[in-house]
Order: sequence, then C-alpha cells, then structure tokens
Amino acid sequence: MAVKDPMLNDTTAEALAVQYRALRRIGIAGRMAMTFELSDNLRAMVEAGVRYRHPDWDQPAVEREVLRLMIGDELFREVFAKDRRRP
Repeated sequence: MAVKDPMLNDTTAEALAVQYRALRRIGIAGRMAMTFELSDNLRAMVEAGVRYRHPDWDQPAVEREVLRLMIGDELFREVFAKDRRRP
C-alpha cells in the first residue's frame, strides 16, 4: 500500500489550476523574484532565531551560525576547518 503525502491532497484541482494560471501570468521573472524573496525571508528568520538564542554574539558569529544552519554541519566543517573560532 502506497503512503500518500497529505500535503499533495490539501488543494482542490480548481484551486491548483488558479494557482498555476497566476504563476504563468507573472512569468519567469516574477517567479524568480518570488523565489529570491522567499529565500531572503527564510534567511532573515534563521538569523532572528540565532540572535534570539545567542544575544551576546557579534555579527560575524551570527552570520557564521546562520551559514552553518543553512549548509549543514559537514560542509560547514569542511569550509571552516582551519578557522576554529566559534560558532
């Protein structure tokens, strides 16, 4: 028995058609702008969470922690292997 993803079943076919029409109407440039805006918003939310958890950290420490959270521990360690500063 296949498990169905509930996220794929939360929108009616009619609503999905309206969404697709709207996305087609704004074109590639509009969809790219939406994508970049969502990315910027996510980064701002991650940064706010880091600042909330570590109010004593300076800006470079916050930026490094945001980067770590966004690229993952393994890649972060590889990139910053020679720089042992925290975070």
